Amino acid sequence: MNFPATLFSGELYWGAHLLYLLLMGWAIYSAPWHMLRSKENLNVLLGATVALMVLWSLKAGIRPGMNFHLIGATLLMLMFGWQFALFSLSLVLVGQGLYGNIEWFSYSLNALMMGGGPVLFSYAIYRFSQRYLPKHFFVYTLFNAFFCAALTMGLLVAVTSFLLNCCGGYSWDDIYYRYLPFAPLIIFAEAFFTGMLATSMVLFRPDWIGSFDDRRYLHGK
Repeated sequence: MNFPATLFSGELYWGAHLLYLLLMGWAIYSAPWHMLRSKENLNVLLGATVALMVLWSLKAGIRPGMNFHLIGATLLMLMFGWQFALFSLSLVLVGQGLYGNIEWFSYSLNALMMGGGPVLFSYAIYRFSQRYLPKHFFVYTLFNAFFCAALTMGLLVAVTSFLLNCCGGYSWDDIYYRYLPFAPLIIFAEAFFTGMLATSMVLFRPDWIGSFDDRRYLHGK
């Protein structure tokens, strides 16, 4: 995570630029913009974005590309949908770039790794649960929030490890002994962070988490 501009070949970064533009164009086209007519929704979205800017500044790094920090992609997807989650995480990365924590040439690759990929993966799991799992409060909080966030962070660690090995010049021994031993900690932290906040919002501010529907998950249970 948080790849510097010199870690991979230029072709990989240019390919990421193209893919990110296509994904962002799709998000802009399909986003439910009517949600932002509510000042409360807009304020919550901006507030969550600022909070993540601060959270992403709290990170631990071992070597270039081997960084750990919470991402919040699953939580944002549950709150606002995948399109606005992508917009929010993209703004977080802009803030990180202005602060000097990322290099602009690697912006698109970082946005795909920490934004687009996790958001779409979380959305796919959420749609799976809607179609195949019981409509129950604990299914929503434990599966859609806690378990989904853990899977999403695990996937991010796996893809990061693959890229570092195949394109970044790190050996598997280097990744295995220096990077992967810390993966369970960040996976559990991401799951706990997402599950705790999602459950709190469902209980106290359900209007802040757009994917939760009282009639679907609570009525008649």
